[in-house]
Amino acid sequence: MSTQAPLDCLIIGGGPAGLTAAIYLARFHLDILVVDEGKSRAGWIPCSHNHAGYPDGINGKELLELMRTQAQKYGAKIETGRVHRLDRDEDGLFTADLGSGARPARSVLLATGLTNRRPPIDPELHDELMARGQIRYCPICDGYEVTDKRVGIIGSGKGGVGEALFLRSYTADVTLIAPEAACDLSAEDREKLDEAGVRLVGGPAEAIGTTGACITIDTAEGLLTFDSIYPALGSDTHTQLAEMLGAKLNPEDGCLVCDAKMRTTIAGLYAAGDVVHGLDQISHAMGEGGQAATTIRNDLAAKAPMLREPVVAEK
Repeated sequence: MSTQAPLDCLIIGGGPAGLTAAIYLARFHLDILVVDEGKSRAGWIPCSHNHAGYPDGINGKELLELMRTQAQKYGAKIETGRVHRLDRDEDGLFTADLGSGARPARSVLLATGLTNRRPPIDPELHDELMARGQIRYCPICDGYEVTDKRVGIIGSGKGGVGEALFLRSYTADVTLIAPEAACDLSAEDREKLDEAGVRLVGGPAEAIGTTGACITIDTAEGLLTFDSIYPALGSDTHTQLAEMLGAKLNPEDGCLVCDAKMRTTIAGLYAAGDVVHGLDQISHAMGEGGQAATTIRNDLAAKAPMLREPVVAEK
């Protein structure tokens, strides 16, 4: 058991949601700690052009560093690490196992996000192609950048069809490639793609490479060349810590169920960002982080009033 005094709030995850909450909570004069593995999806972004306030765009890593600096300016503590286990006792006090020791906390905010499933490609090449904008994961974020370009989508089912139809509003040259040999599409979806002029190619989608400024995919119909590709292979939401406590998940997408104030179904446990059902956008995650932080502050104050001591003037 830890002998340390309980934190007011432990924030697990240092992406846009967690760091926004950290800024708010630190400015509420609360004792907080952010534990971050350094794997935020925001750090993948070469240059975000739809994040308000940066007309020329901003690199994801740079944005995260600015947010960390801002949180630390007001007293937030940030540690690189991983929470291996999360427990809650009968009095509602949480204990987080960080491997190096246990940290008690009166409340916990999960901002653990999700991970996109990648196509079969060497990790270093994947990151290089992402930095060049040849592999993209969010058409809402960067569909504008592929306007009138050749776009390939690796995906099937509702996810692949939905992404293909969404991107069709940016360019007339859209191809949907099945990730496996079988093409998992209903007759209705095939009709929608045909009406929209989306080309459908059988899989498997293999041997992703480059040629000049283009990206190539080896398919059942031969080698296809695109300006950018979008893997639409689904994602894995990081809810394991919440599941240890019995928090309820949305059966449709596996995200944490929260009320409008970002409370999960476990008292004292809150969530924000991509781990919660909603729009997976930086701006949305930041809004949820601010809402969660304010709820945490008010819930803690309801248990024990937060009364600032008067300043004693020096004689």
